[in-house]
Amino acid sequence: MDIENTKVEHEYGADQIQVLEGLEAVRKRPGMYIGTTSLRGLHHLVYEIVDNSVDEALAGYCTEIDVSINPDNSITVIDNGRGIPVDINHQTGVSALELVFTKLHAGGKFGGGGYKVSGGLHGVGASVVNALSTWLEVIVKHEGKKYFQHYDRGTAAGEIKTIGEAEGTGTEVTFLPDPEIFEETVFDYDTLKRRLREMAFLTKGLKINLHDKREGQERNNEFHYAGGIIEYVKYLNKANSALYPEIFYCEGQVGEITVEVAMQHNDGYNESVNGFVNNIITPEGGTHIVGFRSALTKTFNDYGKKNKLIKDNEENLSGEDIREGLTAIVSIKIPEPQFEGQTKQKLGNSEAKGAVESVLSQKLVYFLEQNPSFGKLIIEKSLLAQRAREAARKAKELTRRKTALDGMSLPGKLADCSDKNPENCEIFIVEGDSAGGSAKTARSRATQAILPLRGKILNVEKARLDHILSNAEIRAMITAFGTGIHEDFDISKLRYHKIIIMTDADVDGAHIATLLLTFFYRFMPELIKQGYVYLAMPPLYKVEKNKNVWYAYNDDELNKIMLEIGRDQNNKVQRYKGLGEMDPEQLWETTMDPEKRILKKVNMDDDALSELDLTFKILMGDEVEPRREFIENNAKFVENLDI
Repeated sequence: MDIENTKVEHEYGADQIQVLEGLEAVRKRPGMYIGTTSLRGLHHLVYEIVDNSVDEALAGYCTEIDVSINPDNSITVIDNGRGIPVDINHQTGVSALELVFTKLHAGGKFGGGGYKVSGGLHGVGASVVNALSTWLEVIVKHEGKKYFQHYDRGTAAGEIKTIGEAEGTGTEVTFLPDPEIFEETVFDYDTLKRRLREMAFLTKGLKINLHDKREGQERNNEFHYAGGIIEYVKYLNKANSALYPEIFYCEGQVGEITVEVAMQHNDGYNESVNGFVNNIITPEGGTHIVGFRSALTKTFNDYGKKNKLIKDNEENLSGEDIREGLTAIVSIKIPEPQFEGQTKQKLGNSEAKGAVESVLSQKLVYFLEQNPSFGKLIIEKSLLAQRAREAARKAKELTRRKTALDGMSLPGKLADCSDKNPENCEIFIVEGDSAGGSAKTARSRATQAILPLRGKILNVEKARLDHILSNAEIRAMITAFGTGIHEDFDISKLRYHKIIIMTDADVDGAHIATLLLTFFYRFMPELIKQGYVYLAMPPLYKVEKNKNVWYAYNDDELNKIMLEIGRDQNNKVQRYKGLGEMDPEQLWETTMDPEKRILKKVNMDDDALSELDLTFKILMGDEVEPRREFIENNAKFVENLDI
């Protein structure tokens, strides 16, 4: 069965637009509706309008969407769907168009009238975007006419006007985010590019075009994937060597739930399973992912036993073993999704588990029978993973026994702080004994702990867990933090609320920082999600003149200092290559003093998890070509490069 975006045979007129409540609270508490008023919330405005157009594609009417960042930083979204109805809604006496843009919970998504399935923020998208914009304009092509309406901060500035004849149908929305609401109002092209590419992968055959029309930043991208999520898996796996050439794909329908799964194992060790519900990512998974994992584990164990690949006296493979090195997309469409929380982090519908389980089990059993080499490869890799997991379990038990001694179990090279309240405490992870020695002398002993690392830690992207846990530097960090890793991870046991990576301002320092971030991302992602990980920013330059000293953290600051003090022979400029070049007083003053230092918090965007995963694979994996391509595309953003 091939799943297409079949047209919904329901009426779609003014009376299918239902009103549930008004807009009053949106401007007062925007975070309740878009999560945050930071850059993330700003970009959500675009996604909400695009989601409405994608809903038209899912209903079988829209084939192309155009998104533009305009020169004034407003956004225009154009689709060739049916066009929002403009006639009067008899329930309210107001046009359907005005209802969609001025009333919360007004839209064709409610009551099962306009859409079979839909994404967006519970159907509040268009009105919330309108309420949080300085102005918004909408043009609708509908029934041979072109209609226009203007809104100011969520309120219609006048009646709908007919502004001419129209060929075809569609909706065009242009809005300017309100600087009174948002901390920043400048859109990032790459952020939009990531999300729109994802939407195109998830909506087979839909073309999405992105344009940046700002002066000096002009560029375009077109996203159009006839293969849908098969092409998505291929894209996400490009940084690894595939274990087998073919990407497994299946689709099916159980009741009103449509299920699509695509997956392929690679030679790596990390699992990357991404779940989507009505094209919305579910970072915390939910019932559809539970169904996927259950079907996968049962089917491969049954197949392995039946074909003597797993001996009768051997224990079953765990789901974790089978999913080692797996990249998968699980995408379902469901009429009335129930999410846990406003931000749609986790799906709660119990029927989704059974639907995914049923479709995947049936199709995977058939596929394995037809492709025995496929099953053999996966089970052989899983058995290796099982043996490594058992070795890792023993290593973890050893670590647990040591940590039971509490303070005595802390690594010998850790210079701990005396304060025992984690909220007051911070730990500096420092490269090398030289910088570690300076940091130990410079620190505030009450609240600052120092953990020096010897050389570069293991690249966890290329190693199994047993090998990782045998690495002394990694064990030292796990023990010092106190949280454990993976399924043993417990954020409440974290001993420091600031984990600060302090490395040299050179290529080696950047590499060590990246290795550490890879470890945190793969084994302790909650540290990053909850905002506990930071990068220290040591100065790049020390400037001396007539016994006065200035520090510059980048070339612009250096130029500013030189302009202020004048460029002459009395100036002495030192380029710091390593933290070890600073004496303890300088290190404290520039990099460790909470009153003066600069820290960069490491953030993780739930909306871009699949891209983040891919970036780590590209940068830290074995494949050279994707890394070369990444470097060529991003070289212009490099701030510090040793030559």
